[in-house]
Amino acid sequence: MRRLFSRFLSDESGATAIEYGLIASLIFLVALGAITAFGGASTNMFNTALDTISAAISGG
Repeated sequence: MRRLFSRFLSDESGATAIEYGLIASLIFLVALGAITAFGGASTNMFNTALDTISAAISGG
């Protein structure tokens, strides 16, 4: 039983998987924040372009 417990404490493969999971979560959160931050700006840009094209078509 003692050998099993010491082997369990020295095994780091689970810790590596948890670290990779935390890194992936952090990357996801940063990407989500960037998409949210730039989403409004890009929506406004596309709406302005659409309004300009619509005005050019209907006025021409």
